[in-house]
Amino acid sequence: MSDQQVDQGKRTWLIATSCAGAVGGVATAVPFVSTFAPSERAKAAGAPVEVDISNLKPGEKLTVEWRGKPVWIVRRTPEQLEALKKHDGELADPNSDRKAYPTPEYAKNGHRSIKPEYFVAVGICSHLGCSPSDKFAAGAQPSLPNDWAGGFLCPCHGSTFDMAGRVFKNKPAPDNLEVPPHMYLSDAKLLIGDDKKA
Repeated sequence: MSDQQVDQGKRTWLIATSCAGAVGGVATAVPFVSTFAPSERAKAAGAPVEVDISNLKPGEKLTVEWRGKPVWIVRRTPEQLEALKKHDGELADPNSDRKAYPTPEYAKNGHRSIKPEYFVAVGICSHLGCSPSDKFAAGAQPSLPNDWAGGFLCPCHGSTFDMAGRVFKNKPAPDNLEVPPHMYLSDAKLLIGDDKKA
């Protein structure tokens, strides 16, 4: 009978120490595994940001944060893309040649993007750092020309940008909206902040 009590005591002791060991193992593993994810400080310093764009519908905009700045991902409609071809003569820098915000080579085209449908830009006006408003609807609107084709309006001083973030002539903003480095990881995933394939 005393042998059974000893075995019962051993069993209880083994279960208790195993549970304590498992809890200790988890407590050690969680901080270790979390070191693989970029810290908030690293994200603020410019760690790339992965974005799921699978639910973005034509005509919609998604805003994410990268380096403490708003980055817009706009899925343009076929009509918005067609309108980009019609007003090059009204733009201050239609080919993104200015160097204040160097445009990546893959965005030096009429739609300023890798895939024509998707536009990625830092949502900060090049004049005084305000964030322009969406004015995607075409046609006459307050503070916009009667032949407005859709784009962005900076409410602070009236700078206007087309759907590719190109600034119109004779506006306070000196340059187009910045296109950050980015690349597609898949059709549904976009990486902002890095465009170098490993």
